[in-house]
Amino acid sequence: MYSFELNHICAQSGARAGTLTTRSGTVQTPIFMPVGTQATVKGVHPRDLREIGTQILLSNTYHLMLRPGAERIQAAGGLHRFMGWNGPILTDSGGFQVYSLAKIRKVTDDGAVFQSHIDGSRHVLDPERAVALQEAFGSDILMAFDQCPPAKADEKTIRQAMKRTTAWLGRCQAARRRVQDCALYGIVQGGIDLKLREEHAAEICSQDGCEGFAIGGLSVGESIPEMYAACEATARWMPTEKARYLMGVGTPEDLLHCIGYGIDQFDCVMPTRNARHGHVFTWDGRLQIKNRRFQEDDTPLDPDCSCSVCAQFTRSYLRHLFVAGESLGASLLTLHNLAFYLQLSRAARAAILEDRYGDFSRQTLARLASKRWSAEG
Repeated sequence: MYSFELNHICAQSGARAGTLTTRSGTVQTPIFMPVGTQATVKGVHPRDLREIGTQILLSNTYHLMLRPGAERIQAAGGLHRFMGWNGPILTDSGGFQVYSLAKIRKVTDDGAVFQSHIDGSRHVLDPERAVALQEAFGSDILMAFDQCPPAKADEKTIRQAMKRTTAWLGRCQAARRRVQDCALYGIVQGGIDLKLREEHAAEICSQDGCEGFAIGGLSVGESIPEMYAACEATARWMPTEKARYLMGVGTPEDLLHCIGYGIDQFDCVMPTRNARHGHVFTWDGRLQIKNRRFQEDDTPLDPDCSCSVCAQFTRSYLRHLFVAGESLGASLLTLHNLAFYLQLSRAARAAILEDRYGDFSRQTLARLASKRWSAEG
C-alpha cells in the first residue's frame, strides 16, 4: 500500500519532487508535516487543516502510549478515526522523547526503561514495542526506534548510538506484522561528524526492509552551518529511489536550504509553538503580533498569503485577541503559520518541476531576510 515515486529532479539545483502513496492517501513532496503530537494539532480542527492543504500529519508514540494508551486508540478504531483525520499519518517512534522528556531513564542495548514525565509511572520502550504500538495506532509510516546522541557528544557516545540504532532497526524489521499496510523508515545518526554520518548511512540505507530513510540527530544543539553540512552530505549518501525525511527541522529558511539538498519530508513544532507566543511567519520575514504598532493596523497578517485567516482578519484584531488573552488568537495564528509552511512547500514543488528551484530558493531566502518587520522585535 506504500510507494514513493520520484517525479522530477530539478536540473538547476538537484531538489526533488515526488509522490508518496499510502493506504490513507497520496502526498506530493517536498512536504511539511504539521505536528499533532498528542493526536491533535493544538487548537486547530482537522477540517481547517484540510482547508490549508495539509496532506500528512505527524503524531508521537511516546506521548500516545502514555496517554490515552494504545489499547484505547485501537478500541476507538485506530488513530485516524480517534483524531478525526482521514489522511496519512506518520508516527515518530518515541525514542527522542525518552531521552529528552523522561524523568529517569536507563538505556541499554535492549531498549529503554523510563519513568513517565506525567506521573512517574514505569514503562519499557524497545524496538519491538515501538513497532507494535505504531501498528496498533494504524500509522501509515512507522519510524524505527533509534538513539539520538547530543550534537556535541564525543565519538564514543555517537558510535554507541549508531550501533544501537542499526541493531534496533533490524529488530524493528523483524517485529513488523503489517508490512503490506504501512511503511518503515530507518534513521541515520552520526552527529555532525561527516565521516560517521557516511558510515551510518551506509549501514542503515543498505537495509532492504525499509521503505524510506530519515536523517535524525540534527537541530539538537549544533550550529546552523553544521546542521546544513550534515544534512547535505547525508542526503547524498541516501538512496535516490526512496523518500528522504529530515526529522525535527525547522525554520522556513531551513526548509529552503534542505529541499535544495534533496530532502522530501519535514516536520517541526516551530510554526505551531511560535504561533502560541504571537510569532508570525510571512513571506517578508517574521513579525510579533503583540507589538503595539499593530494596534490600529487593519491590513492582513500577510497580503501574499491565501489562507482564510489573512482573508478574514486584520492584524489589529489578532493583536487584540492576544492582548485580551483570547485563545482564538493562538488558534488563528497557528492556522496561518501552518498555511504559510504548506504554501512554501507547494511553491517549492512548482519551482522544482519547472527546473528553477535554485532561483526560487535564492529569491525567497532574500525576501525572508528583508528585515521588513525588524523594528517590531
